[in-house]
Amino acid sequence: MIFAIKAEVSEPLAQTFSFHDQKTMYHGKQIAPGDTIFIFASENEGGLGLIARGVVTAAKASAKKPGIARQTPRVSITVKRTAVAKQRLGRRELKCFSDWNDGRPETELNFKFYRQATNKIVGISDQAAAFLHDFF
Repeated sequence: MIFAIKAEVSEPLAQTFSFHDQKTMYHGKQIAPGDTIFIFASENEGGLGLIARGVVTAAKASAKKPGIARQTPRVSITVKRTAVAKQRLGRRELKCFSDWNDGRPETELNFKFYRQATNKIVGISDQAAAFLHDFF
């Protein structure tokens, strides 16, 4: 499976990224070392959307907090950057893809990242991964 993350990124051109205790959705908790991941710098924290592609070098599930019945699984990961995005792709470009049943990769990304504005790690389809590869 291929993954994508939308998170706060303080250094968009870093060679290595560390993301701690990130929320996971849509099979995101299955992320493991060796997996490909697309990195979106969250617009909620001043980012520009898609910035890089990388390979996960470490992944560790975060411990659940005691006393809370329902918790979204969280994961900490380290990613080695393998490519820098050459074209912009963010909320502005994906916003118009809102027919949730049209099967388009743009719609999948809009749904998984921007329908709920929270930062997260998500699993993406092969079609969405192929679409994102065109930005590098």
